[in-house]
Amino acid sequence: MKKLLFYFTKGELILWFSSLFLITFSFIIFDREGYLTLIASLIGATSLIFCAKGNPIGPFLMIIFGILYGIISFSFRYYGEMITYVGMTVPMSIFSFVAWIRNPYKGNVSEVTVSRLKRKDITFMLILTLAVTVVFYFILKAFDTANLIPSTVSVATSFLAVLLTYKRSPYYALVYAANDVVLIVLWILAAMTDISYLSVIICFIAFMANDIYGFINWQKMQKKQNEGR
Repeated sequence: MKKLLFYFTKGELILWFSSLFLITFSFIIFDREGYLTLIASLIGATSLIFCAKGNPIGPFLMIIFGILYGIISFSFRYYGEMITYVGMTVPMSIFSFVAWIRNPYKGNVSEVTVSRLKRKDITFMLILTLAVTVVFYFILKAFDTANLIPSTVSVATSFLAVLLTYKRSPYYALVYAANDVVLIVLWILAAMTDISYLSVIICFIAFMANDIYGFINWQKMQKKQNEGR
């Protein structure tokens, strides 16, 4: 635990523990029953702070979070979220975990080597994301998914984010932040019928703060690594 605390900067510890406190506090105030949601949220927030450091522990925890979040989404008929996380985010997080493990920066397994995207990579990912989004729109429509359009947008941003995570690009965090905005909208709509879902909204607000920090820190990592080559 002592090594873990020294691994993070003071600012990162404040962000991490503030996120955990905010998530737990909102659970006590608005929920008190959905312990699975609480556990998933705490794991998710922890995974993001490790991802922000470029540590493979982040994608590993994201695998666990994806499974739990899929179960939660199913309970509210957000089939898009369920299919996206269980069928896409979890498998891609596994690939990302392996990719990060295989590409440590100068042998340091706690920091992945940041990659710079090529133009052909960007083009391929955008075309693939568009194709997946169109396919998922009709799949979600067939399942009579609640809030179809936001759910479809969530699929698009989630898919692009996991691709960027696998590619070890700093922009993974920026796209995840965009996805957090979509999810906040989705769960606001859910909270209109069940106030307990306010805790999920606060969870994704905390996630967005972590993702924004992740993008900033990866930019610093990339600059440092480029100077060290």
